[in-house]
Amino acid sequence: MTVERKHLDGFGVACMIFLCMVLGLHQVAIKAAAPDISPILQIALRFGISSFLVCIVIMCGKGVFSLRDGTLLPGIIAGLAFSLEFVCVAEGLRYTTASHMSVFLYTAPIFTALTLHWFKPSERLRRHQWIGIAIAFSGVALAFTGGSFLTGISPRILWGDTLGVFAGILWAATTVLIRCSRLSEAPSTKTLLYQLVAAFIICLCYAVLSGQADRFTMTGIAWTSLLFQGVVVTFAAFLAWFSLLRRYNASQLSVFLFLSPLFGVSFGVLLLHEAIDLFFGIGAVLVLIGIALVSRPHLRGAGKENRSVVAEERPCEAND
Repeated sequence: MTVERKHLDGFGVACMIFLCMVLGLHQVAIKAAAPDISPILQIALRFGISSFLVCIVIMCGKGVFSLRDGTLLPGIIAGLAFSLEFVCVAEGLRYTTASHMSVFLYTAPIFTALTLHWFKPSERLRRHQWIGIAIAFSGVALAFTGGSFLTGISPRILWGDTLGVFAGILWAATTVLIRCSRLSEAPSTKTLLYQLVAAFIICLCYAVLSGQADRFTMTGIAWTSLLFQGVVVTFAAFLAWFSLLRRYNASQLSVFLFLSPLFGVSFGVLLLHEAIDLFFGIGAVLVLIGIALVSRPHLRGAGKENRSVVAEERPCEAND
């Protein structure tokens, strides 16, 4: 039986704006607690917290977690890609700002659209979406290199920004894998648990092997950051997203996601006092315009064609 989704109302809009604010604050929370606990250890521990909470949800819902439904292999691969994404995020935040990371991470919809164009005939890109991709990549190039005209190239920031783009590519890879495998038919909690458990193990091992598990001072900021990431971002925000997907049209919801990097940049400037140069600001705006175009399967007046939706399977990191 097909569930009828309704158009966005005031409640849905308010929920999406709040959700995007939470996602935008995510990178800032990691960066703020970095002096007390390394970013990669924060991410590992938050995935441990979220894994525990998702297990409780599955048990309370009397769900059956079977490994014989064809989801094990794609689940492991998705978990690996998800883990590498957040290794890139954690390492990138050691070199670049939370504002930069927010923008470059959210290039994921662009890479998702490009990949699905080739693998899913029903999701071929239209002309305005190709234009959006060109605008977004122009913005990335300007954000990468524009500041060098004013202050010169900073190898540290450039490396951190590059890791942010790699994280966006891996987010897109995870989304495409979910869309094109048996995971697309699995319960959202099961797909999420595959990713959370894998990320907890891999990120924790990486933190230990790289010597970043030694910096562990549980101050008030560190506790607040961990609980915010583990309970609010990775757990509650994800479940809220899927709840909204069951109620409203996905195409309308997905357009709101481009607000997340805007909030991320704003919180980085307001809370961490990060500096934003003119070239990065213009580049960020171009990226957001491009994402908005790609996220819209059709433009007003385009006719009643078959409409594909390039929606995020995981808007919170866990993507996610």
